[in-house]
Amino acid sequence: MKTDCNNLNRGFAALITAIILSLILIIVAIVMSQSGFLSRQILSESENKEKSAALAEACADNAILFTINNPLYAGGPPPIIIDGEQCEIYSVTHTPPIFTIKTRAEVKETVTKLKIIVDDSNFTVESWEEVASF
Repeated sequence: MKTDCNNLNRGFAALITAIILSLILIIVAIVMSQSGFLSRQILSESENKEKSAALAEACADNAILFTINNPLYAGGPPPIIIDGEQCEIYSVTHTPPIFTIKTRAEVKETVTKLKIIVDDSNFTVESWEEVASF
């Protein structure tokens, strides 16, 4: 009878060990899938930020060109559409000897706002920075 009891105990220990190992593997799989999901989300947000920054820069370049062609240009609507996305030239203010240009672009809820200061005598960029708000 002792032999049967020992076999039963060994079987029980093997079953408990298999259950514990299965739980550990399930937990590892869940953690790995969540980290992969979060990595993909971070990568997507980073890509959206790059797109919105490029779009805001394109708007700024357009604003500089518009200002060169028309020193009275003040910005504003309509938005500029580039590759199906749109950006806005918020404003162009002229306070001699500089123009201050403000642009905004949004790609999938990722916003970039730029403030550019341009010398009005030769249209060189004095300052180009991303700002939190205007």
